[in-house]
Amino acid sequence: MTTTREECAALDAADPLAPFRAEFVLPEGLIYLDGNSLGVLPARTPERVRQVVEQEWGQQLIRSWNEAGWFAKPHTLGARVAPLLGAAAGQVVVCDTTSVNLFKVLAAALGLRPGRSTVLAERAAFPTDLYIAEGVSALAGGGARTELLDSADQLADRLGPDTAVVLLSLVDYRTGELLDLPAITRQVQAAGALMVWDVCHAVGALPIELDANGVDFAVGCTYKYLNSGPGSPAFLYVAERHLAAAEQPLSGWFGHAKPFDFEPGYRPVDGIGRFLTSSPSLLGQAALESSLEIWEQVDLAEVRAKSLALTELFIELVDPLAKYGVEVVTPRERARRGSQVALRHPDGYPVVQALIARGVVGDFRAPDLMRFGFTPLYLSYTEVWDAARQLAEVLESEEWREEQFGRRGEVT
Repeated sequence: MTTTREECAALDAADPLAPFRAEFVLPEGLIYLDGNSLGVLPARTPERVRQVVEQEWGQQLIRSWNEAGWFAKPHTLGARVAPLLGAAAGQVVVCDTTSVNLFKVLAAALGLRPGRSTVLAERAAFPTDLYIAEGVSALAGGGARTELLDSADQLADRLGPDTAVVLLSLVDYRTGELLDLPAITRQVQAAGALMVWDVCHAVGALPIELDANGVDFAVGCTYKYLNSGPGSPAFLYVAERHLAAAEQPLSGWFGHAKPFDFEPGYRPVDGIGRFLTSSPSLLGQAALESSLEIWEQVDLAEVRAKSLALTELFIELVDPLAKYGVEVVTPRERARRGSQVALRHPDGYPVVQALIARGVVGDFRAPDLMRFGFTPLYLSYTEVWDAARQLAEVLESEEWREEQFGRRGEVT
C-alpha cells in the first residue's frame, strides 16, 4: 500500500531518533542522501576542533602530548569505537586511513598462515581493497596472489588448502547488499583461512558483532555514517587471540615497545598498539571525538530499525519509476540490505545531477548506479517521501537531458 506524506509525518512524530537531528548542521532546504559517502557536520565539532587548535596546540603546545592525552588518542578513541563494532576494548585502534590499515592487516593475516598463499576477494569490491590486496600479494612473494570471486556465493567452490585470507565488504558500496557475517566467517575459518571484513559502509548503520562471531580482522572509516569529516582517521580491529603473533610491516615508532627510548632496532609493543605506525592526525581525531559523543547516546538497534524502515519506504516509493527505466538493485530482503538504496538507470549520472540541482543530494557510481544513503540520526521519513517525489519529477519532465547535467566533475 502506498504511503502518503501525512503518514510519513506521523512516523516522524513518533521517531525516537528524531531529537538527534538537532545534533547536526544541515543546510536549509537540502535533503541529504549521501551520508554513505560523506556524513554531515555534527554541530559540536567546530568547537572541539577550535579547542584543539587554539588551546591544546595554541597554548599548551607540546605539553598536550601528555596533558591533553594526544599520545594515547589512537587507543582511547579505539576503545570508544569498539562498542560500535561489537568488540571489547584493546582490539581496536584509530589511525591512518582505511587503505593503509588494510595493508597492515592483510600482511599480518598472510603471515599467520605460512604455507598458504591465496587471498580471495570479490571482483566488485571497492577498488582500493583490490589494489591493496594485489600490492600485499606482490610484496609477500612466495607465490602469493589475489584471486577474485564474482560473488561471496562462490566461496564454497573456491576455498581450499591454499587459501590464506578472505577479504570481503560487509556492505557492498555499490548495491548496498549486506553479507551474512556470521555464516561467512564460520565458512572461511572452517577452511583454515582468516577472515578480514571491510566495514566502511556498515559501521554506524547497523550493529556489528565482531567478537561474538569470532572475526579475525576488520578495517573501516569514520567519515561516512560516523560523521567525522573528510579525511578523518580510520580504524582497525585485530582479535585478541592474534595480537601476540601478528606482525604488520609498517613498523613505525608509534608501534614500538619503548618509542621514547629511541632505540635503533624495532621491538613491537604488546597488544593492539603494534598496529600503529606514526603520529596521529590530531585535528581529525578531535572531529571523531565530538561525533563519538553523539554515538555514545545512540541505541544501534533503533538505528537499524529506522534504517530498514527508511530504505523500505524509498523502495516502495520508487518502484513505480520502472516505467522510466529505473531498476532497484538493492536487495529487498531486510537481512540482506544495508542502509543505502541503489537504482540502475542508463542515464544515472545526469539524473543524479538534476536531482542535486533540486536540493536532493545522492551520488553516482559508474557505469549506471544512482546511490542514495539513509542516515537515521538526521534523516526524516517526510524527506524520503519528498526525495522520491523529486526523482519522479526529474524523470517525468526529462530535465536531466539538459546539457549542464551531463558535464562530469572529477568526483561523481
